[in-house]
Amino acid sequence: MGKVRKLPEWLKMQRASGENYSRLKRLIEHNGLHTICTSGNCPNKGECWNAGTATFMILGDICTRACKFCNTRTGKPLPPDPGEPGRLAETIRILELKHCVITSVDRDDLPDGGARFWYDVIRKVREVNPALTIECLIPDFDGKHEFLDIILAAEPDLISHNVETVRRLTPQIRTRAKYDRSLSVINYISLNMKIAKSGFMLGLGENEQEIDETMNDLFQAGCEILTIGQYLKPSPEHMDVVEYISPERFEKYRESALQKGFRIVESASLVRSSFHAEKHVSSG
Repeated sequence: MGKVRKLPEWLKMQRASGENYSRLKRLIEHNGLHTICTSGNCPNKGECWNAGTATFMILGDICTRACKFCNTRTGKPLPPDPGEPGRLAETIRILELKHCVITSVDRDDLPDGGARFWYDVIRKVREVNPALTIECLIPDFDGKHEFLDIILAAEPDLISHNVETVRRLTPQIRTRAKYDRSLSVINYISLNMKIAKSGFMLGLGENEQEIDETMNDLFQAGCEILTIGQYLKPSPEHMDVVEYISPERFEKYRESALQKGFRIVESASLVRSSFHAEKHVSSG
């Protein structure tokens, strides 16, 4: 892997500071919770945390997979924490959130991939916060319908699963995950009366035809909400950035996706899965 490239001007980010940021940081740490904002080194953490929003990450902060774009730690995870659903629900109550996004590390070490724990978290969060809307950004659960059914039974408002990149590059940057398997997960979500959402990154070496084909594949799978953002290399050990995509090109992809029939499209350099997530549910 090479050196981290200098960011262009349009990728300058808000500094992670401020009163709301500090309050949320203290509360998350005090309750022993994790966020993908921190584990994934999200460029929007300063903006989102200052606004009092975060994407909570359950089942620990150690992933069983080692995808080459992701900053989350890889290794042998600890057993699921039975107190985590309650602490998360209470944290959301204290923050007085109207919408939350929940994601998790991959837990291939667990017989059900963590699906039952997901169910317990969603149900507990809903019990303590009955007016809350919930988006779940889920792993692929190896594409097994019986595990996806457990998530569906918990009745979140929106379920998201990211395809991450184009078909050709999937084996290079994702471990264990398969392009077609991700499409099948999205399709299963869509067929079971839930809003299906997905996203992918640009700047890893994909070409225009591959981007177009990926959007077509997602739309045909039943994806209604699409996010497209710039891949940013989180450390010298991760995949190199091949190209920084201009804001004008991101706008072109947004317009193209809308023309294809996607209901909502977020396409810009700093867009991530949970970008404007609260608007995606309210427009459903």
